[in-house]
Amino acid sequence: MSIKNIFKTKIFVMTLLGFSSGLPLPLTSGTLQAWLTVAGVDLKTIGLFSLVSIPYTLKFLWSPFMDRFMPPWLGRRRGWILPIQIALMVFISIMGFISPKETSLLMAILAFSVAFMSASQDIVIDAYRTDVLSDKERGIGAATFITGYRIAMLVAGALALILSENIGWQNTYLLMAILLIIGVIGTFSGKEPGPHITPPKNIEEAVIGPIKDIFSRKNAISILLFIILYKLGDAYAGALTTAFLIRGVNFSPGEVGAINKGLGLIATITGAMFGGALMVRLGLYRSLLFFGILQMVSNLSFMVLSLTGKNYPVMISAVAFENITGGMGSAAFLAFVMAICNRKYSATQYALLSSLAALGRVFISPTSGYIVSQTGWATFFLFTAITALPGLLFLLILKTAILNIQNDQ
Repeated sequence: MSIKNIFKTKIFVMTLLGFSSGLPLPLTSGTLQAWLTVAGVDLKTIGLFSLVSIPYTLKFLWSPFMDRFMPPWLGRRRGWILPIQIALMVFISIMGFISPKETSLLMAILAFSVAFMSASQDIVIDAYRTDVLSDKERGIGAATFITGYRIAMLVAGALALILSENIGWQNTYLLMAILLIIGVIGTFSGKEPGPHITPPKNIEEAVIGPIKDIFSRKNAISILLFIILYKLGDAYAGALTTAFLIRGVNFSPGEVGAINKGLGLIATITGAMFGGALMVRLGLYRSLLFFGILQMVSNLSFMVLSLTGKNYPVMISAVAFENITGGMGSAAFLAFVMAICNRKYSATQYALLSSLAALGRVFISPTSGYIVSQTGWATFFLFTAITALPGLLFLLILKTAILNIQNDQ
């Protein structure tokens, strides 16, 4: 299949589904938090609203159900995606009609429902992407998915906040619900994976089978450790990037918003697309290695900025470099996770492995402030680069296994 034909079919669908996957998240987190604040909801209640995001971390609990059962329409994966998208449109629309101050409990229930449906959508879209993309398509497929996802995050985040001041929160949330039609178009435009993929025979197999399949592999422990560690240095540095730019080198919040968020978004999309295209030539292993090294080195650019002080060219270079390499690394990493998933259990395995990938970020990021207070910014960013080394070490250990995956597909 030529690159031109790929863009006409699967890759176009990946972009639309990426948009559908990214849109609900800000509407139950940052954007909703802004609405609660403007509406005068007390800070304790706003803090409790962060609990509505729990489904994103626990989605592997119900993913076996979505592996096992196939709806009677559109197929095993798209048959789930469509009703979930419709439910998201309904719940997000209803949120627009609720007063967050007067009926905060009802708003929390609706926000939780949106988060649950959004996490469920992620389960099936990730599985669909894993099932339908061939080996050569995974890099560019992951890249275009990231592009759609990031654009949706911007639309439901920054754009929604701007719109709320002009058309009100109700109309903003209604508009966001309508924009999910983009994802519905992606669902109808896609094709189901081949009929040779057999779902689990029962729930017991759907729950136990994915775990047994992973641990039956020769390098299972090394694979799991690699998944935890590969993006760790990148995530560790990102935990305090905004605070560093404002407090560490004294850029204004407006400058940080324009450069770190605006330029950062463009750079991430550029990196993901460039990385996805480059993967066709380099292959999976060399891409993971090359992009992983670049990710590690990019952290040192912030160390340079901390040593030079407030310097616009250095800041722009650091932000662009870090986000481009981060996008490249993310495209390769998603392609790797897709490659090692058994398509029989892709919903559950992808949900488990993606949750595992977040473990390092969740547990190590809270230590970032302590390290900065003890060592200073320059040493902190040097340390974040060092934390990328274990992931690269496990990549070297897995070289033969990854090359075999490439050759088998």
